[in-house]
Amino acid sequence: MAAPAVRVLEHELLVYRRVWRGSIFSSFLSPVLFLAAMGLGLGSLVDAGGGAGAGAGAGGATGAALAGVSYLAFLAPGLLASTAMQTAAGESTFPVMAGLVWVKSFHGMIATPIRPADVVIGKLTYIGLRLLLVVGVFFLVAVLFGAVTGPGAILAVPAALLTGLAFAAPIAAYSATQRDANGFNALFRFGVIPLFLFSGTFFPIEQLPGILQPVAYVTPLWHGVDLCRSLALGTAEPLLTLVHVAYLGTMTALGVAAAFVTFQRRLVK
Repeated sequence: MAAPAVRVLEHELLVYRRVWRGSIFSSFLSPVLFLAAMGLGLGSLVDAGGGAGAGAGAGGATGAALAGVSYLAFLAPGLLASTAMQTAAGESTFPVMAGLVWVKSFHGMIATPIRPADVVIGKLTYIGLRLLLVVGVFFLVAVLFGAVTGPGAILAVPAALLTGLAFAAPIAAYSATQRDANGFNALFRFGVIPLFLFSGTFFPIEQLPGILQPVAYVTPLWHGVDLCRSLALGTAEPLLTLVHVAYLGTMTALGVAAAFVTFQRRLVK
């Protein structure tokens, strides 16, 4: 990373050092509550009905792969990827707006030798570190809950990190085009929340109506959920894993390229 981008990262870390207490709930308590309520509470009912793979459809690959898997073990990797998405969305919307509109810290940065591209790289690197902290804590909580089935499950952590970056970069690019926070309402209402509910986090997407299944398959969160789940459960197929990584990596690269353009236009008159 270039020295100017490191300075941007240093700024973000110094800010976080002063406000980290406000993130305790989302980073530490939220996974405990989700896994306890959904994984153990609801999970006991799901397991009593035949397990996470039940009802995925006759001959469905998901149902076959998940036969005998507890709902807690099924749910945890999906929540890991979804948490990465939500953290990325939170970090790349309002904080970016603050740097551009409310606090104008990004404008102060480019008054120095720091360029808009350095702001993008430094900001996304910080978001990556935040994601790593959040998904790392979530994984440890999942281990304590007994939701981790084998040593290979640790690979779900970098998979969740990649999932988060695939959302953070495009959303940061979008945030740089906004004049106020009103556009974020539609982003969360029609983007983040539906993806959280219908991208395979809580149930196999084979259980969706047939007309919606192709839509779910092309969403970035489904790729992240399926990648994390297959790695965590040890059911990953090399070709499909490569497809997931390529999809999420492409989303990240395109988002970074778009952010270079939108930040440049916004910060340089």
